[in-house]
Amino acid sequence: MTKIPQVVNFQWAIGGPVQGRASGVIMRTKRTHIVIAEQLAAQIDRLVGKRGRSGFLAQAAEKELMRLRQIKALKAAIGAWRDEEHPELERGAAAWVAKVRREDEKRYRKVSARR
Repeated sequence: MTKIPQVVNFQWAIGGPVQGRASGVIMRTKRTHIVIAEQLAAQIDRLVGKRGRSGFLAQAAEKELMRLRQIKALKAAIGAWRDEEHPELERGAAAWVAKVRREDEKRYRKVSARR
């Protein structure tokens, strides 16, 4: 079940509600004040224009949040993998993948020969 963020206001663009970039669904927005270096704002404006600044910063924040959540998940998973539970990978993952592919190829040739 998807959680709906707490609503502060509902922003409307010409023709209707603001669409979220990532999900394509209607999203409620919150007007906020942030402080960034003038040089950073100028660089952003050169790339996306002043009217594209908010969208750019929102997209950058979404990417950074995803990156931080992934790091947190990786840290939480530390110790979940035990080498002794995966003896098939003793010679390395590449060797195991090559072996599985050879076995699949043998099965494919065997099944194809029956036709």
